[in-house]
Amino acid sequence: MYIGIDLGGTNIAAGIVDDNVKLMYKSSVPTQKERHYSAIIKDMAELVKTIVADSGCDMSDIRAIGIGCPGTIDNSRGMVVYSNNIKMDHVPLVDEFRKYIDVPLNVENDANAAAYGEYIANGNRVNSYVFMTLGTGIGGGIIINGKIYRGFNCAGAEIGHSSIVIDGKTCTCGKKGCLEAYASVTALIEQTAEKMDECPDSMMNEWTKKYGKVSGRTAFECAKAGDKAAIEVKDRYIRYIAEGVSNMINIFQPDMFVIGGGISNEGDELLIPIKEFVYENDYNKYMPKAEIKIAELFNDAGIVGAAMAAVDKA
Repeated sequence: MYIGIDLGGTNIAAGIVDDNVKLMYKSSVPTQKERHYSAIIKDMAELVKTIVADSGCDMSDIRAIGIGCPGTIDNSRGMVVYSNNIKMDHVPLVDEFRKYIDVPLNVENDANAAAYGEYIANGNRVNSYVFMTLGTGIGGGIIINGKIYRGFNCAGAEIGHSSIVIDGKTCTCGKKGCLEAYASVTALIEQTAEKMDECPDSMMNEWTKKYGKVSGRTAFECAKAGDKAAIEVKDRYIRYIAEGVSNMINIFQPDMFVIGGGISNEGDELLIPIKEFVYENDYNKYMPKAEIKIAELFNDAGIVGAAMAAVDKA
């Protein structure tokens, strides 16, 4: 058995994964990310002990533990170099965790872990694989010949910070025009709210009153009902995503490109127009095309990927 931990800004999720990549048991606790990192790491360890006990396993059954953490991760040293979402700066995460549980440990960037989980689930038959997750920001992961590509400085695969608009909107990273500033769910919510202000008669305004707030679902749900303003928001948002996908495919020409994150629950409503745009605008006109898919593991990808990335440490 292996344990994967997905450290998020809202929750710490952990699960037990077997040799067949089956998630056997999982649970979570609130992160309370405003706390000192030492308290968060202690809670991670306590959660591991809890799921091992509750699942009927023994700690001796656990061959390794993998942690997926947001930020820049030095995988070779087990260190969080910097994380803005959960305040960590040069934190020796592996060493700190071993104060509570001393088993083989591995730490990955959370998007890399999710990418590896999805790769194991639906793409390990291919040699090159790119994963993009659409959430509060945009994360990415690249798998080449079965290995996570981290870059020479462990900061690789930041798909969300490729530019699609020169001198465009300022991104959270400080640069202007990043894909994340246009194609994240945060950006979709902003675009939806702006269109609602422009079009007070739009169905999106009533939908928001009913459900209490603007969300990533607002434009998609109202577009399905035929609302013109919502259709405009949805179509333009999908175009932003498609531009990003097209750029990455032109660079890597991967066997498979997978889109994850909560918005990927829209399925074909999202996937079909993306594929149409990419295949029409792909630089590669005459050779086989990258397969573009929706993720399969969704919220479990980080747990599974973190666990499986720790296998080599066992």
